[in-house]
Amino acid sequence: MSKKPSLSLADELKPFVTPFRFDGAGQFHLKSYPTAEKGGIDKDAGSKIIEANRKRLNDYQEKLYAQDRWSLLLIFQGMDAAGKDSAIKSVFEGVNPQGCEVSSFKQPSTKELDHDFMWRAMIALPERGRIGIFNRSYYEECLVVRVHPEVLGKQKLPKRLLSKNIWRERFEDISAIERYLSRNGTVILKFFLNVSKEEQRQRFLDRLEEPAKNWKFSMADISERALWARYQAAYQDMIHHTATRDAPWHIVPADHKWFARVVIGSTIIAALDKLELKFPEVDKADLSEFRRIRDALEAEGKNGPEKAVAKK
Repeated sequence: MSKKPSLSLADELKPFVTPFRFDGAGQFHLKSYPTAEKGGIDKDAGSKIIEANRKRLNDYQEKLYAQDRWSLLLIFQGMDAAGKDSAIKSVFEGVNPQGCEVSSFKQPSTKELDHDFMWRAMIALPERGRIGIFNRSYYEECLVVRVHPEVLGKQKLPKRLLSKNIWRERFEDISAIERYLSRNGTVILKFFLNVSKEEQRQRFLDRLEEPAKNWKFSMADISERALWARYQAAYQDMIHHTATRDAPWHIVPADHKWFARVVIGSTIIAALDKLELKFPEVDKADLSEFRRIRDALEAEGKNGPEKAVAKK
């Protein structure tokens, strides 16, 4: 009786990736994606997947760095208290920090406002062999700026360009840049941490009630919460128009932080698995030189450094 072929790692993780992936094919409705999904597993099973993915990520990150061909850009978006910071910290626990860099984009500086809206993100892109993490990103220009149109007026754009088509134009520009990056070896994965309004309320209460979390609370968060419906509409439109095969969006159920980490980690590992990353092979000339050096080092260990040098 023949054995069934073993599943690839990407196929093994598919149940935690595919249901939450949108690549622009077909219609998109944000309300169709539940926020409290658990993927048919419990927290204990999820913890094992999270830990396994950490080990896999550490291995892949070393190969990515050594091969020096691909780069990985991870974009995290979500409402306040959706769990972006803690998810990044958990998924990348144990990964070599030298091969990974996190960038956050706050209110633009005067210098940044003298450039196009993509400029500050472009100079923060990961080099080949590296992982770049954008904790919020250039997509804020289609979210916060859209919900607060007064911000757009401070961006020094010529008045004739401030038309009703500006959001559609920004979607087109972002998609074009992401396509360009993809064609040049940058793998782009975008995550929207989809938290419910009720779960956000509970997390805000936790920040107020637990002294260790007080520092996380901001009155601005409450002001933004009042604009929940407008933000949801902005996310709906943005994801619909910027999800592509080159740069898909993943709508991550975020009410249960542990499952959000299962989805994020599995998505990253599945993408890296498809790259067939390997350590570079050493040519024959280098191998011959390595053997000579090894012989000299072994002789040094047996005879002492002075005798090994004299023998040579």
